[in-house]
This record gives sequence, structure tokens and C-alpha cells, in this order.
Amino acid sequence: MRRREFITLLGGAAAWPLAARSQQPAMPVIGFLSGRSPGESASVEAAFRQGLKESGYAEGQNVHIAFRWAEGRSDRLPTLAAGLVDIRVAVIAVAGGQAATLAAKAATSTIPIVFITGEDPVKLGLVARLNRPGGNATGVSMFLTEMEAKRLALLHELVPTATKIGVLVNPSSPSIDTQLEGVNSAARALGRQIQIVNATNERELDAAFASLAQSKAGALHTGSSAYFTSRRDQIVALAAQHSIPAIYDQREFPTAGGLMSYGTSLSDAYRLMGVYTCKILKGEKPTDLPVQQSTKFELVINLKTAKALGLEIPPTLLARADEVIE
Repeated sequence: MRRREFITLLGGAAAWPLAARSQQPAMPVIGFLSGRSPGESASVEAAFRQGLKESGYAEGQNVHIAFRWAEGRSDRLPTLAAGLVDIRVAVIAVAGGQAATLAAKAATSTIPIVFITGEDPVKLGLVARLNRPGGNATGVSMFLTEMEAKRLALLHELVPTATKIGVLVNPSSPSIDTQLEGVNSAARALGRQIQIVNATNERELDAAFASLAQSKAGALHTGSSAYFTSRRDQIVALAAQHSIPAIYDQREFPTAGGLMSYGTSLSDAYRLMGVYTCKILKGEKPTDLPVQQSTKFELVINLKTAKALGLEIPPTLLARADEVIE
């Protein structure tokens, strides 16, 4: 009897760790949906992780992240969003273009969504109000498309002799109408002619720059587009090839060799998205979290590129730059 009792006791003791493990709550899973590609998004992904870290979360320790990348193909986004819903993620963090956010919103009305958007989220139908979003979505608004006039004015200050300015836009962008309205209004105020060129893929980008060169556009304004950000190396190379001074909406462009950028900090927006994602994980509801507005603005100038183009940056413009790349 004693031997049998000992074996029973030993077997029960061996089962304790298994039982304890089975009672531990499973790690929450964050769904991360982006219209961009993983390689070129490394810096903003790191900023998102920093936001998680600031709130006490680290991948593999107390949270898992299920990444889904559309790699510039917006037609893949609905399927990717539906896949995250199917695996029952705790929250969906979505960035990399309005199309990604709209795909997530269409995929679920119950799973919380934390977004980054470059346009007014109320106009897009993502939230009811900025201070009380309602529904299952909240996030960070960068209002990129509302700074088109400011970017065009900076470009005019840098290249005042350019009477015709090219405007590169992505016609599939949900914010295209807002972008064009802002650019047209600014061009009229400056007394400048603009040439709109469209691009949604690599071949169309090549054709757009060829068209600008043929029409002798003196400068280029690049509209806000997650696809353009993902193809920034190609766009910067084409601008250099055709010797067209260009302004962009994000610092990633001059970092890649582009001339100049002005806009809100994308890295800061991703960090804020990480912070808000953690608030959801800790039990807060999207409807109670006001939409954050990214207020960190950056003017970045690449002096090396300016020299290659034969441009002299006005001292007043250099003095206002937040970063000058030598």
C-alpha cells in the first residue's frame, strides 16, 4: 500500500506543472495590418514596438504580433484583414495607407482597431467624432493631406523660378480628392501652373517622370501615398535621373536621397499607435479613447542632393529645417 500510495503521490506531483500551465492565460495577439512591405517598414515597425515597450509589452514575453503585409497590393488587404479576424486577435493595429484602415473597418465591427491615417478620420467614416470615436476604432491622425499647400509653398521658396510644377499622385488613394483640392488651391495662390501625373505601379512611375521631363516641369510635389512611401527608392532615383527638385511628405524620402520633406513624424505616429494598442490590451475601449493628433512636424533637407541638382538652399529655409542631411 505504501508503495502504491507513493506512486500515486509522485504521479500527482508530476501533473501539477502541466495543470498550472494550462491555467495560465494565453498571450494576447495583436494583428498588425499594413499596405506596405516589411523590409522598407523596419524603422516604423521599430517605432511601433517602442510604443508597446513604453506601456510594458514586448513580443514573445507577454504578447504576440501577427503581421500581415499587402506589399503595395491593396487588392490583398480585405483577405488579410479577414484572416486576422478569423484567428481572433485581441486588437488590430493598422497603418500603411487609408485602404488598409478601410479594409480592417469593413472586416469587423467588434474587434478593436487602432489606426494611423493621413486624412480626417471623421470624413473617412472611421469614427463619429475625434473626441468620442464611437464604434470599434480609434487611433492617430496625421492630417498629411491637409499640408499640401504648405509643402507647395516650401517648394516654391526653394525653386522660385519653376513656373510649372509637377504633382505626382496615386489615383487609387481614398484621399485623392482632398489632395488635389489642396494642391490646386495653393498653386492658384502662388500663380503657378501644375501638371498632374498619376501612378499606381512601377511602370506608371517611370512613365510619370518621363512625362514631367518632356513637359519641362521645373519642380515636383509628391502627394501622400503609402504606395509612394514603399517605392521611395525608385521615386528618389527617378527624380535624380531627370534632375527634378522634389518635395515629399515624409522624412524617409530625404533619408533615401530625396531633396526635401515636410510633414508630421511617421515614426512618432507609429509609436503612438503602439501606446494606444496597449491601452486596448489593458481593457480600455476604443469609443472612450479620443483620436490622437500627431503634432511632431519635421522639415528635412538633403544638402548633398541639393548640390547634385545645382541648387542653393536659401539661408532662411535652412534655418527652419529640423534636420539637414550633409
